[in-house]
Amino acid sequence: MQVIGLCRFSYPAIGGFQVDHETIEERIAYLYDDRRLEERFQLFEAVVVPSLRAQTDPDFELIIVIGDQLPAHHRARLEALITDLPQARIHAEPPRPQREVMKEILNAARRDFEAPCLQFRCDDDDAIAVDFVARLRKAASDCSALTAQHKAVAFDWNKGFIAEYSKDGIAAIEVFRPFDVAALGIWVKGNCHLTIMNFAHNKINRFMPAVSFNEPRMFVRGHNASNDSRQKPVKGVAVAALDAAQANEFRDRFAIQLDQVQRIFGDE
Repeated sequence: MQVIGLCRFSYPAIGGFQVDHETIEERIAYLYDDRRLEERFQLFEAVVVPSLRAQTDPDFELIIVIGDQLPAHHRARLEALITDLPQARIHAEPPRPQREVMKEILNAARRDFEAPCLQFRCDDDDAIAVDFVARLRKAASDCSALTAQHKAVAFDWNKGFIAEYSKDGIAAIEVFRPFDVAALGIWVKGNCHLTIMNFAHNKINRFMPAVSFNEPRMFVRGHNASNDSRQKPVKGVAVAALDAAQANEFRDRFAIQLDQVQRIFGDE
């Protein structure tokens, strides 16, 4: 079954942000600010790409959506980061309504529209566990009696971590977050135009059956200065430096290497 992932890399959508801007020009200026983009590139390199590269089931696709006005040197840097991730490709779009454009991209990526597919989202600062694709595929197979009765079914792994990254390493806290962006996927039947981007991730279970798994820990959500939600007052998260066992878990479950994080964020 085809598995399609979607990652927005500073795409200047119309809508889709918790913090609004008066004009699209203001949004582009905010997203493409050099300091902000530097942090997004560091997170993408240290967190996102390693977790995708290490998938035990490599049979998936990742579409990285960027704005068509992303400066050429930034696009070149992004292309360089995915040279050893053959599943990934970059798709450039002008500013358009968030859900509309993402739905179009996902449906266009389906190789056989008459066949069902699996879809997931991946933010540009999040990691999924190295067995996420394999478990998503198995969940759909295990629930074949359920998928046979519906247009779409959601699969959610609700335990993971929130983490902050710096030249000093990784600080994190374990969390329970049902229907968060990371480690959430959907099965979509053939000849159905629904996509994972039709719905707000935390409301997806209002619109389709959902199967939620409490084990194992399946995601690491980034908590950083350039998060959209942190541009306005939000409740803090009590992260703490990883101990040796947690550092090993981050390495083994998410392919996030402590020394690599220190090196990448130490290059500021």
